[in-house]
Amino acid sequence: MIKPQRALSTAFLAQLLFAAAPLGAAADTACGNSATAIHEIQGAGDQSPLAGKRVTVEGILTRDSRQAGGFGGFYLQQADHETDNNPGTSEALFVYTRKPGGKPGQRMRVTGQVTEFHGLTELTKVKALTACEHTGLPASIAVSLPWTQPPESLENMRVRFTGPLTLTDSYNLARYGELVLAAHDQIIATEYLPPGREARALAQHNHHHRVLLDDGLGIRNPEPVPWLGQHALRAGDTVSGLEGVLDYRFGQWRIQPTRTPHFESGKTRPAPPVKPPSSLRVMTLNLQNYFNGNGDQTGFPTPRGARSFAAFEAQRERLVRTVREARADILAVTELENDGYGPSSASIGLAQALGAGWMVIRTPGQDGSDAIRTSLLYQSDRVSPAGIPHRPGPETPAGRPRPPLAQAFKIPEGDQEFWVVVPHFKSKSCRNASENERDQSDGQGCYNRHRTRSAKALTHWLDQLTGGLTETPVLITGDLNSYPREAPLEHLRKAGFSNLVHRFHPCQPEHCDHYTYRYQGQKGTLDYALASPTLLPSVLQAQTWNTNVDEPPALGYRQAPDQSGPWRSSDHNPVLTDLSFTRQP
Repeated sequence: MIKPQRALSTAFLAQLLFAAAPLGAAADTACGNSATAIHEIQGAGDQSPLAGKRVTVEGILTRDSRQAGGFGGFYLQQADHETDNNPGTSEALFVYTRKPGGKPGQRMRVTGQVTEFHGLTELTKVKALTACEHTGLPASIAVSLPWTQPPESLENMRVRFTGPLTLTDSYNLARYGELVLAAHDQIIATEYLPPGREARALAQHNHHHRVLLDDGLGIRNPEPVPWLGQHALRAGDTVSGLEGVLDYRFGQWRIQPTRTPHFESGKTRPAPPVKPPSSLRVMTLNLQNYFNGNGDQTGFPTPRGARSFAAFEAQRERLVRTVREARADILAVTELENDGYGPSSASIGLAQALGAGWMVIRTPGQDGSDAIRTSLLYQSDRVSPAGIPHRPGPETPAGRPRPPLAQAFKIPEGDQEFWVVVPHFKSKSCRNASENERDQSDGQGCYNRHRTRSAKALTHWLDQLTGGLTETPVLITGDLNSYPREAPLEHLRKAGFSNLVHRFHPCQPEHCDHYTYRYQGQKGTLDYALASPTLLPSVLQAQTWNTNVDEPPALGYRQAPDQSGPWRSSDHNPVLTDLSFTRQP
């Protein structure tokens, strides 16, 4: 065990360094002697022209990050009267050292080696550090998004954002203490642009013109979660009074705040959409891995879902509240545990939790080889199955590895039948992707060919199953893991299916209120209600209910099982489709 030693005073430490060092080294530690200007170290390019060189610099300590859990150093910026007045060169750098001494507003003299660390210009291998007089902080530079000047020219400098920014993502809030901010909410390019050069350029623009609000710590799972206690932190909220050091770490520009910013709610949590009288409501939702363990409060953590029975209870309670408050009659789900239809199965347990009258469409032995499956649940007093359910077999292109489910329904007061079909296409994750399935840099991500083949196989199978898609009312509804302008949806459009949510609520660059997913600070649609031409006259409305996507994952059932309400039962928003067959002849 290493015993802690008493810290030496800065002045005494400087005297020791001066007495023990040769004359040249003493000159390096004396405040006010010649030093290399920081803007010379930064240069006008992405890399320092002095990388690998040993230098001595003098500047003002603007933010200290040598505390426990910090980044192991401090930010040093040239005094205002010592800058080169060149907006293309930064006047600050990060000093990577645990050596003590100095505090914000104090001038420091440091000798070390210039290093580029994953894009961040640093001074490392610090041999001498002297605290000089207190001069006060340099003035912060006014900036805004989109960037008013290249952020590289402001690296490690004090900045202040002149206007409010919009919170676009909180995925890493509980994990790393990060929030993604932009000038306004950002939309996935292929939500409204066809795949290709323009979509790729927009995606790059969105990624570049954002900044992360960081908690200034280099640790995982900070406790408490920063900023969450006093604020809901829903996507769409605004952040103002943002001032601090502009940092670059892990491929992202981020602000390390020197004052607490102000959060303001952008919009309140929405009430469930009003259900039209005498209508039939179909709710579609990705359940974010609904696994119930062994079905008897044991078997946790589950392979994909809840880590404890308490977390599962929270997941189930929030899901049940979502379905009940939305007044759903048919529930089409994806990412349900593929564990059969016994009394302890996830599907039967969910039907029981929803209440009396809820039933499950059963297809034992046909549910595929994946750990998750699609499923249909329905209120037996509102609708009834017409005929047997269908899934394509594993020998068909449509049936691998998680086959879609198709079931015809009819309402008690009429003879009109309609089909509900629940697919779940392969995700955009690039794991194990072959060369043909890798990201083609057109905005569609990995496995786009696989999803496109799935869409073609789905329509071919349904055409045979229903006796002709042009003659049969069909609702395809599920998670297609594709945005609206991508190839799988384009095929379904050409096959005659209408994207109902976009039909009622078009998504435009300046206005897109209905979406089902957020990914890396951008919102878009992965979950759909697609109507065949014969079903369209029976569609009253279609929309999403923003119960999940804008909520911080830190309040999800896994991290916060004690939170109440329908909020954050999943990482997807539900899609609600209201049908009426009273107008049918």
